[in-house]
Parts: sequence; structure tokens; C-alpha cells
Amino acid sequence: MDVLIHLFVGLHIVGIAALLGGFLTQMKALGKGTARFVPAMLHGALTMLVTGVALVGLNQADHHSVNTIKIGIKLALLIVILGLVYVKRDEETVEKPLFGLVGAATLANIFIAVLWT
Repeated sequence: MDVLIHLFVGLHIVGIAALLGGFLTQMKALGKGTARFVPAMLHGALTMLVTGVALVGLNQADHHSVNTIKIGIKLALLIVILGLVYVKRDEETVEKPLFGLVGAATLANIFIAVLWT
């Protein structure tokens, strides 16, 4: 079971890397006012959602304790990210505040995962 959990943790990290990488590639365009949500951001957020749900289930099945408050906050942030990216994915440009919100929520999600023990 531990191997499966570690596999999903790795996939979860790949998802966050795609989301953050997509955000960072658009930073130059953000300065010009032409930033947009790229497909990697949507796919990364979806990957995080699926693997995160799987990780909670696998950890509970293996009788590990799960901090439900932490998971709930991370899920709420991810739903905000996913909602914004999904709704605005076809637009040529995204407003700076919305784009910044996605970046801030992504970084908050990373820091919550790493620092909240």
C-alpha cells in the first residue's frame, strides 16, 4: 500500500508542477496584459484533484490519520483554482487580479501542504 501512496504523491507533485509551471510561463505575458490560462494549468489542477482524493482514500484505508481540516482547506483552494481556470480557459486574456489569485492560491496550497504538519 505504501508504494501506491508514494506513486500518487508523485503524481500529485506532477500536477502541482504543471499548474505552477503554467502560471510561471505566463508571467511575462502578465506584464503585457496578455496572460491566459494555458491547458497545462487545467490539467495540473485536475490531476491534483484526482490524486488528492485518491491519497485521502488510500491513507484512510491504510489506517493513517488524515488531517481533515488541512485537506478541506487545500480542497477549497483547489476548487477556486479549478473553477477560475475552467471558466476562463477559452478567453484570449485573463484579468490580472484573477490570474494573480490563481497564482496566490497555488502557492498557498503548496505552503499549506509543506508547512502544516
